[in-house]
Amino acid sequence: MADAVLLILPLVAGYLMDLWLGDPDNWPHPVRVFGNAIAKGEKWLNWGHFRFWKGATLSVILVVSVFTFFQWLDGVLLQVPALYLIVNSIGVYYGLANHSLIAEGRAVFSVLENEGLEAGRRQLSRIVGRDTSKLNAQQIRIAVLETMSENLSDGVVAPLFYYALAGVPGMMAYKMINTMDSMLGYRSERYEWFGKFAARLDDVANFIPARLTALLMVLVTGSRRGLRFIFQFGDKHKSPNAGYPEAALAGILDCRFGGANMYHGKLVEKPFIGENDRVIEPNEIARAVCVNQRTCMLMVFISLVTSLCIYLV
Repeated sequence: MADAVLLILPLVAGYLMDLWLGDPDNWPHPVRVFGNAIAKGEKWLNWGHFRFWKGATLSVILVVSVFTFFQWLDGVLLQVPALYLIVNSIGVYYGLANHSLIAEGRAVFSVLENEGLEAGRRQLSRIVGRDTSKLNAQQIRIAVLETMSENLSDGVVAPLFYYALAGVPGMMAYKMINTMDSMLGYRSERYEWFGKFAARLDDVANFIPARLTALLMVLVTGSRRGLRFIFQFGDKHKSPNAGYPEAALAGILDCRFGGANMYHGKLVEKPFIGENDRVIEPNEIARAVCVNQRTCMLMVFISLVTSLCIYLV
């Protein structure tokens, strides 16, 4: 029973900490450490020949190192159960990004409504990779909703999925994979080959979580249209995973995502996801937030049950 408590309490405590605190900008965060390691490795290796294999080697070393370190740390901390609970609760807290995701989405809607189009564009640029300088209000709101649905998988469901399978070591290894993709997974001259392995590894790591996220979203809302959209539009996105949660939210809100956008100076034609090309109203952020919160809560419960089942087996 004591071992079961060591699985349950960090997950519940970490979830509540994220719900309450979010990620203050001036606090230390393991993802910043991951980012520094990736940047140093990229600077050291991303030149000359064999860039794909160099990038693949760096990716494997970093992911294995993170998993091994946190597994070793767990072994040490188990000698003092109270310390194990505290450190792993903090680990779960750092692994989740639901509070920050919701806060950033709300901030864009609020700034756009209260301070105008230019301010809304600047605020949106904090959370998306596309060029926001020419977006209108409708495009800004759509970008926020797309980001919230996609990152509900990357920042919430996937970390909890890997916690259920392998505890904090699994969660942190996933965060390293996701951070590598966000830093290296670009189709540019600099990263096309060096970051290809990291991008594909992220695709594999998110394959199940992305589809699970979409199903949880329609489950917590009871949206039959959302379920239909998952099968109708989920595979239309350029990403093998991002289209599924986007399709679910498009169905829940009865709207349409996608279309052309500028990324790093290039026009990218994204296929449409959804059917109803309607105006997104300012107050609809509240419904998207509700979807995120309910999905996160349900995934925490599923992770608890899964962790206990794995422990009992």
